[in-house]
Amino acid sequence: MSKADKKAFDPQELMDVLQNLDFENVGGWPLPVKFGAAVLVFVAVLAAGYFLSIVEQNSQLERYLNEETNLMQQYEKKAFTAQNLEQYKRQMVDMEEMFGSLLSQLPKDTEVPGLLEDITHTGLGSGLEIDRIELGSVVEREFYAELPIKMTVRGDFHGFGSFVSGVAALPRIVTLDDFSIKPVSQSANRFLEMSISAKTYRYASGAAAPAGRRK
Repeated sequence: MSKADKKAFDPQELMDVLQNLDFENVGGWPLPVKFGAAVLVFVAVLAAGYFLSIVEQNSQLERYLNEETNLMQQYEKKAFTAQNLEQYKRQMVDMEEMFGSLLSQLPKDTEVPGLLEDITHTGLGSGLEIDRIELGSVVEREFYAELPIKMTVRGDFHGFGSFVSGVAALPRIVTLDDFSIKPVSQSANRFLEMSISAKTYRYASGAAAPAGRRK
């Protein structure tokens, strides 16, 4: 390369030219400077177009891909449900029958005295003495009502176990909890007194009956 060529590409000379540019007379700029300025403007336009257009399109594409993934997952769930629809229907029928069977074990108001009589007979049949059996205040729940029963019986551990088993075997749903056992007296240690709370349930009057049991 000649000395003239090296002088043409002298950085200091280029800086002097750029500093002395007249921005009000762009047409008078040297050709290399015009070309460089055009390249810079072109690159700036491309960069602006990328950030204003391509980035937005990429973001939109990502949203569409996420939406497609969600739609595919929903489709797979619905396809699985449709494929197993008959099985679900059979399970629903079985659940309604099971619910109806449990519902039939809930006493009506008119059946509660008979239930108390059954509990009394169960206690006597277990060799217990019934000191007290009375119905407490009804507690209303959303779908059912609780009917608490307070009992006090006397006997031994064997009789208590037989009584609990007998109550559990009744055709009506009865739960036993909150019990306490203590000796009847110091002179009769072989006899114990058990205070126990029982609960039976009835269907809430305002709740709808299962579909399979509607009249």
